[in-house]
Amino acid sequence: MELEGKRILLTGASKGIGAETARLLGAAGASLIAHYGADEAGARTATAAIPQDRKLLVQADLAKLDEVEMLWQAAAKWRGGVDIFVNNAATMIFDGGIDEDLAQWDHAWEESMQVNVLAPARLLRRAVRDFRDSGGGTIITISSWAAQRGVGNPATIAYAASKAAIKAATQTVARNYASEHIYAYIIAPGIVRTRLSEEFARSQGGEDKVTAGLAMGRWVEPLEIAELVRFLCRGTSPSLSGSTIDINGASYIR
Repeated sequence: MELEGKRILLTGASKGIGAETARLLGAAGASLIAHYGADEAGARTATAAIPQDRKLLVQADLAKLDEVEMLWQAAAKWRGGVDIFVNNAATMIFDGGIDEDLAQWDHAWEESMQVNVLAPARLLRRAVRDFRDSGGGTIITISSWAAQRGVGNPATIAYAASKAAIKAATQTVARNYASEHIYAYIIAPGIVRTRLSEEFARSQGGEDKVTAGLAMGRWVEPLEIAELVRFLCRGTSPSLSGSTIDINGASYIR
């Protein structure tokens, strides 16, 4: 129960990394605010083992900034505040390449920026403002190796750009608010066994082709990301604040 008493807001708790993280944080004793967009059943499954008095499920469409604000308000009101914000939710548009027509190109960029940048940036802002009043807090952003190296599929160019943008925003928080005990970390996964990655693999010619290019010959498991999130939530390594932690099986080494 290493996270007992910690009030954690996790976005995108229904699937993949978010679902595994919800399960692990709950098992560690956290009081979890589990956000979901449309998949309520997925969020309930991910949090099923968490006692009812230690979880709050909140629906919000991250494409709507008024709902983003309501998400933070609900999270902060539940137990009188938030100690840790895990920025996990994201979208990936698979038909937003340069060869698409202008309307589709604009749609891919607008939706990617809205869900992957503007919404989490609003939550970052709320987190920092509340953390300054409460004496500190932790922010963990799930970015991507695409933020460092671009993407192999140009149809997802907007996704890469959005992940780089929220990474830079998180680093800015780390640099400017560390003296107020606000610590911010970035996790940059490679190919993780999630629905988004499986869709990406199909767009690249199939899973075997993608796997063949990985140093370990295997994808990263969501549990590995969740374990890292749990470690950072412990608050025992503040000097890591501002770091981008790569977790890609040695396929991309900086």
